[in-house]
Amino acid sequence: MGARTQPEQQAPPVQRLRIRYAKRGRARFTSHRDFGRAFERALRRAGVPMAYSSGFSPHPRISYANASPTGAASEAEYLEIGLAERCEPAAVQRALDAALPPGLDVVEVVSAPPGALADALTGSRWSVDVVGVEEAVLTEGVARLLASDQALVERLTKNGVRTFDARAALVSLAVTTPATTDGPAPTDRLVLTMTLAHTVPSVRPDDVLAALAAFAPTTAPLVPPVLTRLAQGVLDPSTGLLREP
Repeated sequence: MGARTQPEQQAPPVQRLRIRYAKRGRARFTSHRDFGRAFERALRRAGVPMAYSSGFSPHPRISYANASPTGAASEAEYLEIGLAERCEPAAVQRALDAALPPGLDVVEVVSAPPGALADALTGSRWSVDVVGVEEAVLTEGVARLLASDQALVERLTKNGVRTFDARAALVSLAVTTPATTDGPAPTDRLVLTMTLAHTVPSVRPDDVLAALAAFAPTTAPLVPPVLTRLAQGVLDPSTGLLREP
């Protein structure tokens, strides 16, 4: 039997682009896998000249990092693509945005700086709409959680139930009333704004809500909360500020 034929080696990308996209409306229920399939279809429809990996099953050079959980909306999801030809980032933004389904919106495309994408995403800021909890009760629960040294929560993972400390990743947490432009704010709706460090294992906003309910059980929301990632980038732990990646 002859030697196995080696696969053709693909040329390295000539350009890398960093893409910021949003998941809005019903698109927040899109899983990461579903988004990946939709994004690859959009690349083909938009005619983006993708670079491909080498090997027996070449695939387009796309790097994902820290995708939001299914069901969460986001204004700050990031990925990078490698191109076989140089393109104007603004033109790629327009073409991809037109090719993606409604609610999956390309917000910005820029030339990718040196370094790994994941290294530029060390923290996130989230808003959580909470309905059915009194403001005084929620505020007291937040104060007790922030004053604690540890907040153990459990989450079911593919490897079984895992226990970890949600407090360790919590940089800031505050209660606000929703901003409105068309009348008074609803009296039964509050907004939690939180900044989370990206840790291992990762701590999600719903983990913080579970910790909050443990410190003040009456803070458990009567209606499932809506999670929205507002920003993502390089976190300064001392100030809690996020810098654009």
